[in-house]
Amino acid sequence: MSQTLLQVKDLHTIFPIESGEVRAVNGINFSLDRGKVLGIVGESGSGKSVTAYSILRILDNPGKISQGEILFEEEDIVRMPPGRIRQIRGDKISIIFQDPMTSLNPVFTVGNQLTEAIRLHTRRNRRQARERALEMLRLVGVNEPAKRLKQYPHQLSGGMRQRVMIAMAMACEPDILIADEPTTALDVTIQAQILELMLELKDKLGMSIIMITHDLGVIAEMCDEIIVMYAGRICERGTAEEIFYNPRHEYTKGLLRSIPKITVGHEKLTPIGGSPVDLLNMPSGCAFSARCDQAMKVCLTQQPEEIWVAKDHLASCWLNIRDGVRYEAGEGGGANG
Repeated sequence: MSQTLLQVKDLHTIFPIESGEVRAVNGINFSLDRGKVLGIVGESGSGKSVTAYSILRILDNPGKISQGEILFEEEDIVRMPPGRIRQIRGDKISIIFQDPMTSLNPVFTVGNQLTEAIRLHTRRNRRQARERALEMLRLVGVNEPAKRLKQYPHQLSGGMRQRVMIAMAMACEPDILIADEPTTALDVTIQAQILELMLELKDKLGMSIIMITHDLGVIAEMCDEIIVMYAGRICERGTAEEIFYNPRHEYTKGLLRSIPKITVGHEKLTPIGGSPVDLLNMPSGCAFSARCDQAMKVCLTQQPEEIWVAKDHLASCWLNIRDGVRYEAGEGGGANG
């Protein structure tokens, strides 16, 4: 059995509107191995969530995949008939959405929504589905699970609703769990508990995780590989150690400078200057060039190629090419290409 579970090849996702075409995802490539955790990091509008929704083909109109392949166990999701993709959603690939309050239906009980998902993707009857729902709520640390099944989403706290969403996403033991900003609205204590829970369930169920976030600090300890996205493109990728201790793209360096350091006293955080690029009018060169203090003339007119800068580490930045930072033995290295 191949260790590569998911391959995304030259993915382009667009949103045609009256004034033009928003290129939300602009030719990205990556792969995910079984049992691994992949982090996708970037600020709002970088294309992280659109990438996730493209994988599951749940894009809102007028969004559509205009080019590329998404291979799940060597089967192309982009060209799957609707019936087949519905079989995969929730069963083979599940997602935890950003806001559990808007993702859970307010007019149905927690139990109704949990058991519906279980019965849809398994052969369990009503009683067996309820038992599985109780089992999953216990697994994610929900107290009094039998009582929670009878409650509506508004009767639960934010952390409890998030745990219900995780239970629902993992009830059918998916091969891939996509977590789209799963801890955004939670306090730091609950945030740590949710991340720890996800890792525990990953090891127990043997699944892979795609963690989407804007916060590099959230995924420092849990990801095997990190992808940094900006303006619908991947600007840097590599192991967590390489990204944190040897960043080779100015955007990644800017993200790292914005993380508070507990060992430093009252040092001010350094924000990334400027505004995100207009996806309707993408520059011909590096998308980050207008906000980069180190930008050169070539950055404004030509996109840099993605090169190996170390083993298991690739980056798309003209500074690396100018300075001759190239890892010649990198071909065939561990970073996903």
